[in-house]
Amino acid sequence: MTESSDTPKTKRASSTAAKLAAAKPTAAKPTAAKPVRATKRTKALAVAPEPTHRHPNLGLAPIDMTAGFPAAADALRRDKTALAAGALEAAIDADPEFKARFDEAGLRRLLHDAEVLIERLAMCVAGNDRRWLAEYAEWVGPIFRRRGVSQSDVAALCEGLRKTVAPRLGHDELAVMDRSLDAAIAVFKKNGRLAGDSHKRNALLKWLYRGV
Repeated sequence: MTESSDTPKTKRASSTAAKLAAAKPTAAKPTAAKPVRATKRTKALAVAPEPTHRHPNLGLAPIDMTAGFPAAADALRRDKTALAAGALEAAIDADPEFKARFDEAGLRRLLHDAEVLIERLAMCVAGNDRRWLAEYAEWVGPIFRRRGVSQSDVAALCEGLRKTVAPRLGHDELAVMDRSLDAAIAVFKKNGRLAGDSHKRNALLKWLYRGV
């Protein structure tokens, strides 16, 4: 009788012990650290190129304006009046309608524009860096629009400048000039396709959109 009364208690005790053993927390296994998923911002920061400008406020030395050909740059500045006149004449010879688009005052302004282009080109040649002409082409676009000058005409002026200046430069100096003028011409042509530029439009498209 005693054995039969003790048996359920033993079974209950064993089942309780089994539950406690199952509920006992096991030692935590070390988990490997999950790799940080790269976001678009971190990817952009990882491959972001260094700025092309070297402003002293960024802790960098300014561009060396004697790293290129300063003697050739001085020669361009010294003869900029004659070179500007030659560039304008070359642009007029390349396009017979060029001169008809401007009056006398407009041609004088273009002559002054050619002198400014030569100043910028001299900076490019002196520092062996094309940015001076390319940045100027971006800045001066709204001014030409306000004056009613097509930027394709300014690009033609740059081509005339290339023909006039090329005989005065050596091989390496000529390479710097070509890179600089090509960069400026690309900017002028790109911005010349925007609305507001006074370039010559297709006659058919002009007729189709005459009421727009």
